[in-house]
Amino acid sequence: MKIMFVHQNMPGQYRELVQWLADTGEHQIYFLTQRQKPPHFKGVETRIYQSHHKPAKDAYGLSRNWEESAGNGLGAARAAKMIEKTEGFRPDIVVGHIGWGELTFFKEVWKDVPIIGFFEYYYSDSGGPVGFDPEEPVSENTPFLLHARNAVPLANIETVDIGLSPTFWQRDRFPQSFHDKLYVCHDGIRTDQLKPNPDVQLKLGRLDRALTRDDEIVTYVTRNLERTRGFHVFMRALPKLLRERPDARVLVLGGNDTSYGGKSKHPGGLRAEMEAEVGKDIDWSRVHFLGKLPYDDYQKVIQISRCHLYLTMPFVLSWSLLEAMSMEATIVASDVAPVREAITHGETGLLFDFFDPQALADQVIDVLATPAKYAHLGPAAREHVVKTYDFMTKCLPEHIAQMNDLLPQDKRITLPLNRS
Repeated sequence: MKIMFVHQNMPGQYRELVQWLADTGEHQIYFLTQRQKPPHFKGVETRIYQSHHKPAKDAYGLSRNWEESAGNGLGAARAAKMIEKTEGFRPDIVVGHIGWGELTFFKEVWKDVPIIGFFEYYYSDSGGPVGFDPEEPVSENTPFLLHARNAVPLANIETVDIGLSPTFWQRDRFPQSFHDKLYVCHDGIRTDQLKPNPDVQLKLGRLDRALTRDDEIVTYVTRNLERTRGFHVFMRALPKLLRERPDARVLVLGGNDTSYGGKSKHPGGLRAEMEAEVGKDIDWSRVHFLGKLPYDDYQKVIQISRCHLYLTMPFVLSWSLLEAMSMEATIVASDVAPVREAITHGETGLLFDFFDPQALADQVIDVLATPAKYAHLGPAAREHVVKTYDFMTKCLPEHIAQMNDLLPQDKRITLPLNRS
């Protein structure tokens, strides 16, 4: 079968699905992306497209996002048409993310080719990160600017034949009128690869020995150190945590950019802002900012953790939470709706009030002091992820079934009989 994937930052949410399809050796796969140096997948032809148009710096705020998305959409559509003209590739199905407008005009290229679109987020000034934290005030224009961003999903719900959202919370952000066209299924976690490792060791440059599971290690992982992912709350919990647990070490993973929400007004970014606020009360010799690590090293950080922190405002659930659960981490997470979809307090993790850094510190201190009391959480978390989010046994079959429903009998994808 011929499949075209579309995502401006290849592979995005399709990392596991694309690799599995390519590994079967039964399909011709093209991946259309804006990423200038995309990762290489054996058996996948990657093609880079250019946006047809970028809005001017002084573009009208309410239409700016649509203008940029329309430029992406036309650029992607023209690239797809050129691929067919010059390479003879006409897909049997198109699978892609709708968020940047890339799929908007694909039905104008191939009217009869089915499309599955990834619907990640619908913007509103309530129920999500906007307006959640009083430290990030909204302006009177915020509701209008947010709703204007929804022009893209509103257009694309008519473009796609079917859509998907990875969690029920994300699906429910969209209007009820979308729901009949959306199925809910996560991208999938490779629980067969992401396992606990009692013998894990981690060497840090400033220490003269490797860390092991016997050490009191607290971990905090995010793509970037930002308010949406609770970095400010995390930092405010550190003074008490480090004071009460003199042998604890804190490992922090994440870059200094801003992926979501507003940027810090501090010239050094949010990290520098928080260091200025609480730095005098922190023992920096026991706090290790590791930046962004290779995937194997990231796994070791989670595997060595005695207490793993997942902080977030109500927003898209991070892969890192489910991956940490798969590796049997004891997790303390913010008590918000998308997290409650994955974690049950006291059963698969521990939840705390996002706005209470002292409660966070107290909970982590107790986990470090009495690990046996919480020893059941990690195995239960892994069991839940295996049952609910495992790529091979849960998510892959659902995604393939949804694709097959749009394909003729002779084009359908076959799953192996043994999917364990």
